[in-house]
Amino acid sequence: MLEFAGLGPAPFCGQLLADLGADVVVVDRPRRAPVSLERSVERRGKRSIVLDLKQADGVALALRLAARSDMLIEGLRPGVMERLGLGPDACHGANPALIYGRMTGWGQAGPCAPMAGHDLTYIALTGALHAMGDADRAPAPPLNLVGDFGGGSLYLALGLLAVLNEVRRTGRGRVVDASIFDGVTSMMGMFRSWQAAGEWSPARGRNMLDGSAPFYRCYETKDGRYVAVGAIEPQFLAALLSGLDISREAYGDQMDPVRYPEQTALLAAKFLTRSRDAWADHFHGTDACVAPVLSLEEAALHPHAIARSALVEDGDITHPAPAPFLDGAPLPCNTRIPRDGEDTAEVLRELGLSEVEISAYRKGGSVA
Repeated sequence: MLEFAGLGPAPFCGQLLADLGADVVVVDRPRRAPVSLERSVERRGKRSIVLDLKQADGVALALRLAARSDMLIEGLRPGVMERLGLGPDACHGANPALIYGRMTGWGQAGPCAPMAGHDLTYIALTGALHAMGDADRAPAPPLNLVGDFGGGSLYLALGLLAVLNEVRRTGRGRVVDASIFDGVTSMMGMFRSWQAAGEWSPARGRNMLDGSAPFYRCYETKDGRYVAVGAIEPQFLAALLSGLDISREAYGDQMDPVRYPEQTALLAAKFLTRSRDAWADHFHGTDACVAPVLSLEEAALHPHAIARSALVEDGDITHPAPAPFLDGAPLPCNTRIPRDGEDTAEVLRELGLSEVEISAYRKGGSVA
């Protein structure tokens, strides 16, 4: 599999496939601006070759790599790969069975396609961002989990794998046009269903899953930290109230929005009486759906993360383990992170180039 170096969703998609066993070769750029690549987890398990795609020899070598690849991933703005001579037509000329994966924010076509953007601007147009955060504040950026990685990387991986069997059967390659906008729009299906059923308010902070419901939100604890409460179903709410020593009569109707402020204040007062970890211990093993809100450092030490082998330590880098489990067991984690061009000679040898040819390409500056 061939990946053209980028940032965010495209390389994370490549990492996911590398975790699952793909041989991913990254085409890195020469003289890239300084970035701490040696600690970039999304590069793990891959190999790196540096090609100067502004040189004809560099483009020719990239096409030779495409010719021996099952899949290709690129995350550049629409038209850039075509201008380099590495668009789908050129690559399919070298390899008619290639699955060509494209990762953008807006997609390859549409009024916004030529525009720059980032995760936050992409999800702004989907309705997702509008629904996040408190009613009296601006929408809260959800890191870049929703757009880049949820609507971007995962949908690109899904598209690539979805056509794999077909392409192997027919020998005809496909182009997978994955955009963050499209992916997040797809993810909003459940909320559009609620909208159609009259169960979704357009106002932020007025819906069950956006923090307005007292049984689905975070509460501050005595030590200034937080617990998350997700007791949606009646039996889970019953376990929550029992653990807080609140009678159902005192709490009232679970689904009465008029009582939400009163119920929120009641739960908030209870949670302020103990520390976060005390509440975590108190509710552990119950169906109250209460969990401590942990930092990255704390999350790595949680017993469940340890039991699931969820994180892998390699020097000063903590790697999230590959997911999902297969046959009930975690996949091995290849923590090797290549430096730019570290595997250039090896990859070129696999293309059949001699040491003399590799040296000539190096001297010409098309590889490094």
